[in-house]
Amino acid sequence: MTNEVVASGPADRPVSKIRSDIALLYAARGVRGFGDGFAIIILPAYLTAIGYDPAEIGLVATASLMGTALLTLAIGTIAARHDLRALLLAGAFLMACTGLAFPNVEQFVFVALVAFVGTINPSTGDLGVLVPIEHAMLAHGVTDQERTRTFARYSLIGALSMAAGSLAAAAPDFLALAGIGTVSALKLMFYAYAVLGVLSALLYRRLPHAQMDAPRVSAMLGPSRGVVYKLSALFSLDAFAGGFVVQSLLALWLFERYDLSLSAAGLFFFWASTASAFSFPVAAWLATRIGLINTMVYTHIPSSILLILAAFSPNLYVTLGLLLLRSALSQMDVPTRTSYVMAVVTPPERAAAASFTAVPRSLASAISPAFAGVLLTTSFTGLPLVVCGVLKIVYDVALLFSFRHTKPPEEQARN
Repeated sequence: MTNEVVASGPADRPVSKIRSDIALLYAARGVRGFGDGFAIIILPAYLTAIGYDPAEIGLVATASLMGTALLTLAIGTIAARHDLRALLLAGAFLMACTGLAFPNVEQFVFVALVAFVGTINPSTGDLGVLVPIEHAMLAHGVTDQERTRTFARYSLIGALSMAAGSLAAAAPDFLALAGIGTVSALKLMFYAYAVLGVLSALLYRRLPHAQMDAPRVSAMLGPSRGVVYKLSALFSLDAFAGGFVVQSLLALWLFERYDLSLSAAGLFFFWASTASAFSFPVAAWLATRIGLINTMVYTHIPSSILLILAAFSPNLYVTLGLLLLRSALSQMDVPTRTSYVMAVVTPPERAAAASFTAVPRSLASAISPAFAGVLLTTSFTGLPLVVCGVLKIVYDVALLFSFRHTKPPEEQARN
């Protein structure tokens, strides 16, 4: 799936109207991020409360990620022929339906089906059917000089709103003090998620109608084919590794191993998301000094080592400290990875390169949660963390070895 598409529309739209539309999209991203922030924490807690074991929860997470990948790919296929505003409204409707469906199904087949077609994603990544559509709408009327800053603000709002949503995951603990049962309190959170879907729809309704331009260049890769295929394979390995510790499963591990409460988990994930959010500008600053590949590798390897150490830590506070340090490092490859892909291919190939690297990555990340759920049932419940850390180190070493001499233009100019 590629986000390198631009919505078409009047060229003379007032600047004030463009800014108003961007503000609405920012607000909608914040609303969705807040919902995602608590939903990915309460999902494993709810499934555990109604009798699911870690292996079954891992399969639900795999269904969710697989559905996200396929629905995002489908959106990329139909978006050019449909009104973006209508697609956003449809996505918000799906979000509301997801929140209404989860509390009313308990059989595994139906839970997995809701996870597959719904919008609750167990990962902290910027994934989902609404993300590429919002990207296209943001690009509508924005100048080249403003585009990067616009998307940077969008990502920062998403990360910070998810952090705030993590704090809201503590609500069931407070509801329990009022005499509401655990399962009932968790169900109320899903209904709150549905309300946020309705609020998103109200924001999207105020946006203008917009259509994406049909691609003007071939979607096929040309001279950069070999580089893109190699990057795609490596990125898929990284995504497969990351699937072992998607946030829902990491929360489940903390619940199972340390009997962590929802309140404590929400507070932890708040600080973890905040640390990740503010690592983005640090990564951009670091890349200008040591290069994109070096930034990706030299921050990723320490974060993987911290994850492995957390798996063996016998103390909750040490474990949480190691995981927080990891959060401050593990996402620094996100903006640098995108920048590197766009830099090492020719401009006409950028759209195809984005698709060839993003779609396999999404599909790869959908496979491993099922394996992680099984590993959580073993005597050493930290095994998914170890597997993730080791595979990510293998990826980092392979990336450094394969691309250390393939420099983006700005780095070639410095040499």
